[in-house]
Amino acid sequence: MQNLQNAANRLGTEPIGKLLLKFSIPAITGMVCNALYNFVDRIFVGNAVNEIALGGIALVLPLMTIGMAFAMLFGIGAANMISMRLGQGRKDEAENALDHCFFLLVGTGLVIAIAGFIFLDPLLSVMGAAKGSEALLYAKDYFSITLLGSVFFMVSFGMSHCTRAQGFPAVTMIGMILGAVLNIIFDAIFILWLDWGVKGAAWATVAAQLISSIYILRFILSKKAVVRLNLRKLKPDTAIIRQIMAFGSAQFLLQFLMSAVQLINNKSAGWYGAAALGVENGGDIALSGMSIIGAVLMLILMPVFGINQGAQPILGFNYGAKSYNRVFRAYIGAIAAATSICLAGFIIVQLFPVQLVRLFAPRGSDALMEFAPQAMRMMLLLLPLAGFQIVSTNFFVVTGRPKISIFLSMMRQCIALIPCILIFGRLWGLWGVIAAAPAADMISFLITGTLIFFELRKLRRAHLAAG
Repeated sequence: MQNLQNAANRLGTEPIGKLLLKFSIPAITGMVCNALYNFVDRIFVGNAVNEIALGGIALVLPLMTIGMAFAMLFGIGAANMISMRLGQGRKDEAENALDHCFFLLVGTGLVIAIAGFIFLDPLLSVMGAAKGSEALLYAKDYFSITLLGSVFFMVSFGMSHCTRAQGFPAVTMIGMILGAVLNIIFDAIFILWLDWGVKGAAWATVAAQLISSIYILRFILSKKAVVRLNLRKLKPDTAIIRQIMAFGSAQFLLQFLMSAVQLINNKSAGWYGAAALGVENGGDIALSGMSIIGAVLMLILMPVFGINQGAQPILGFNYGAKSYNRVFRAYIGAIAAATSICLAGFIIVQLFPVQLVRLFAPRGSDALMEFAPQAMRMMLLLLPLAGFQIVSTNFFVVTGRPKISIFLSMMRQCIALIPCILIFGRLWGLWGVIAAAPAADMISFLITGTLIFFELRKLRRAHLAAG
């Protein structure tokens, strides 16, 4: 107990820069590895199959995001309960929450798989591609296989939050690294060696998720875990399920809205693509371009999310301890680090967009090479502002205003972006859809900046009052 207290006290005494590095590096590693699943899949598919297959994977992304939303609903919800109950010394209730989490994750994974197979064609038909298009056929090949791994994904991603909640972030990080590395190896075997194409990418993902879930479960069942899985004691309780869902509802909502945005983006790109690009399969090519841009953006932003996660305990501890000067320094330090990454990504995107597109599509068609580099430059025009937006949004959670944090997250993902896509698309077609992203970034930046100005002024007053 004394060691744990000393570890906590270091959050209030060690240099801010050292703490940010210590807490952010594991989170950055895990987040980047998580992004590599889609990034590597798309590189292998674009190189070994063709550019249209990239559009097929993009069509499936909103459906896969919904699965991730449910994994976060139960995983984060149970993790919050576990942390709270352990802090209260109620270990039996923490174990009960873990058992319920596993039950919910497996049950939901099975429901997603069964429903996905039953409604496969209707689901894919509303994802954004024209009926009978080549991209739609690739999407069907990919999604029908990844559905088989729904339970593995739910367990590996959802239960990893529970290992972190017990005080084992390294276990979660290793599980993510293991999955990402195996995905790369399996991609090479299934796509390049066995020549399975898009189906090989799907099987690689399923196999990596299976092994990752086994690794996480092996730890949770071991004596090393503080809270162990014991399904023999499980008695499903609707009150506990409601508690878990309440704790995880905010992240679920944000992830679900992200799925909606992906769907609208895909449908808009598919709808306007043919007219804008001047080729018969312009919709599929536009989807492929958006898929490449999405993969590049996520790889840039994942380290920023890692910095955000690493800063949270530092900000939270010092805010609770009323060390407002350290809160301000940690906040500025996190923004500086996050902005540096975004600025570096922005420079690379603006200078080397053609090379980035060629990484995914070395034999890209003239239409793709005319559209994707220019679209990438335009969509990521305000990328340097993203670090401030992400860190500041999380800052309101630390200061006890989670509703403002949720509002600001929804502002960029939904409230500003969806109307911009719909309105700009009607006005300027495909390029209007592309321009919607920087427009939403600017709106979100201005609103976040205004709110954070008043929050920091309040923090300064509290610091002066504390002496």
